[in-house]
Amino acid sequence: MRKLVNTLGVTLVSALLAGCGAQAGSAEPSPGAISPNIPAEIVIRTEAPPILISTEEPTATPESLTVEPKEFGTPEPTMSTAPKAKKTGQATGTLSLLAEIPVKGRAPKTGYDRDLFGSGWGDPDRNGCDARNDILDRDLDVHTYKPGTHECVVLTGTLLDPFTGQTIEFQRGQGTSNAVQIDHVVALSDAWQKGAQKLSAERRVSFSNDPLNLLAVDGPTNASKGDSDAASWLPPNRGYWCEYTTRQVEVKHKYGLWMTEAEHDISGRILKERCA
Repeated sequence: MRKLVNTLGVTLVSALLAGCGAQAGSAEPSPGAISPNIPAEIVIRTEAPPILISTEEPTATPESLTVEPKEFGTPEPTMSTAPKAKKTGQATGTLSLLAEIPVKGRAPKTGYDRDLFGSGWGDPDRNGCDARNDILDRDLDVHTYKPGTHECVVLTGTLLDPFTGQTIEFQRGQGTSNAVQIDHVVALSDAWQKGAQKLSAERRVSFSNDPLNLLAVDGPTNASKGDSDAASWLPPNRGYWCEYTTRQVEVKHKYGLWMTEAEHDISGRILKERCA
């Protein structure tokens, strides 16, 4: 057995030496062979280099693949565009109400009387204050109230008048209170001629004291309005035309009143041009 192993060992060594001799005599080493005279690390460096992504000179993106920022969505609206968007929505809603208001001719004023809408000011919200003082409290920057009235009766305050855009100092008292008056946005006489005479007495009182139909304004300007509708009178302050017309439309729609053709047309024009 030992002789057999020794014989196999000699044969194996001879074969290995013969292979090494064949490699030494070749003109070109076989691919992948490592020469005993070249350091291993140099042989490794002769291999194909790895594919790298250069960060020094990035490849330009084709124009057709360029994504513009606007494709990621519309930017959030700025503060300057928000009011416009709000008015546009307001106009759309009010135009829908306007479309539901009947168009008819003005009925005769026969039988009209202020007391048919209630005697004096009522207290529709039952808070202990009449509607006039409620509106003064709502629309004025109130300075003082009458003592003992639980901040109900307004004595002094400042009004930024929507009809003229002017600032008015209000002081309750004889000869001074009329500087600020409470306007019925839809005048009682105009309402009477456009459907209110068919309302119940209770409904007319509600109409007369409804905060939606009441506005603290400059006294002389309110007197010049009289019982006019939007076709014959608008506030001198053009910047208030949208809000004024919107209120008239909302009030007439709420109480089932109608408009003349001229009033309906001018209301629609204002809503489209001034509220957009």
